[in-house]
Amino acid sequence: MRSILLFFIFLSTITISSQELNCQVTVNFDQVSGSNRQVFKTLETSITEFVNQKKWTDKTVKSQERINCAINIIITKRDNNTFEGSIQIQSTRPVFGTSYETPILNIRDNDFNFKYNEFDQLIYNPTRFDSNLISTIVFYTYIILGVDADSFALKGGESYLKEAENVTLQAQQSGLAAWSNQVGVQNRFQIIDNLLSPGLSQYRSVLYKYHRIGLDELSGNAKIAKQNLENAIISLDRLYNKVIGNPLFRLFFDAKADEIVNLYSDGPNTRSKQRLIAVLQKISPNNSSKWRKIN
Repeated sequence: MRSILLFFIFLSTITISSQELNCQVTVNFDQVSGSNRQVFKTLETSITEFVNQKKWTDKTVKSQERINCAINIIITKRDNNTFEGSIQIQSTRPVFGTSYETPILNIRDNDFNFKYNEFDQLIYNPTRFDSNLISTIVFYTYIILGVDADSFALKGGESYLKEAENVTLQAQQSGLAAWSNQVGVQNRFQIIDNLLSPGLSQYRSVLYKYHRIGLDELSGNAKIAKQNLENAIISLDRLYNKVIGNPLFRLFFDAKADEIVNLYSDGPNTRSKQRLIAVLQKISPNNSSKWRKIN
């Protein structure tokens, strides 16, 4: 009896201690020549353990509830302990009643440089800036958590996005361009500044409506769900008229463009489809070739 009790205590401990992310980290160094290649594999392992083993929130998360995501770092240049390259962040979330995982984020950040010595410990201190490597990884971790939570509850990711904002404020002392306020540039500052802007809060409302009363309802009533999806996307037109060229549109359509097209490859037609196509062509002209596939 005692052994059975201990077994269940052990299982409950596993559930409680499960972290929030299930993140696949890759460090690509094909463009870098040199003899010490092991440093890149050590870096990959360090980031993997840092992201997946750290407790990022105060929530109790079951292993099957962890967010599936990926961090892909491409190193293009190395000079001793200084590295330059890009970082791509992707995340998905399950759609209710299906086996489908919908893309939530697909961010490519081309301004990523940092210093790293092999076997450096990655430790995050929220009250100061220690390194661009740590701050960038932590920033995007909280963006993943925040946008994912926004897709389940209206502004459900507020506390996580505030943490990303704090990372930005601390990192600005580095003087690096990725953390500074630059008009017309999609950098880390612009992403979090726009996500938390009261004047642009409609964007986060769209995230909720698109996923919660759109995608999550497809298995129940496909026609109503598709109409809700259309209404959510069409409402982005009002946001577009406020700030043309807002980086939030790229944030949304880099993740969602292919999915939107696929949603119209079959299934019931809706009354606003032509209006939807017109809005998509207007607010995301870079994807015009994809929008032409909607019929």
